[in-house]
Amino acid sequence: MSADMSRTKSKIRGEALARRDAMDVDERIEASLAAADHLLAHLTIAPAVVSGFLPIRSEIDIRPLMMGFADRRARLCVPAIVGSDLQFRELVRGAPLEPQGFGTSAPGADSAVLDPELMLIPLAAFDATGGRIGYGRGYYDRAITDLRTRGHQPLLVGVAFACQKVDHVPHEPHDVPLDLIVTEAGLNIP
Repeated sequence: MSADMSRTKSKIRGEALARRDAMDVDERIEASLAAADHLLAHLTIAPAVVSGFLPIRSEIDIRPLMMGFADRRARLCVPAIVGSDLQFRELVRGAPLEPQGFGTSAPGADSAVLDPELMLIPLAAFDATGGRIGYGRGYYDRAITDLRTRGHQPLLVGVAFACQKVDHVPHEPHDVPLDLIVTEAGLNIP
């Protein structure tokens, strides 16, 4: 990544996260529930394996969305950081979680590792074309590339608050675009 591209993405990320951080806690709760309702209404049949994420800082809380998929008999998993990669470990009610760094938690190494059919992906910023900016370490890009290399084609759904939308996300060859974005405002299908 060029230094200019890195600075541009960092600036966009910082501005979008500042808007997210400025949201009132009650507003974030209501927006999280609305986003869950939108996606569950759109995807009437749940995939067998859904990867989600446990929210950190002011991130959208997708736990209600994940429970909606669990109610439809989907197996749930969340990413665990293993070296410089993600491993999607099964999330089972009551199983202990371990710190992963960056404020995240995941099931332990003895948990089942799953290949998601639907990936709920956290976003720092996004645009209408499916462009996304994460937290800058490329974990999801590498995980998606690995899944595709092994013959899997998960549906990629970015989940964020509407205030995180930007006019344009710069794109590099390794950046994987999203198939769908859901916010409290509804669905965006690039």
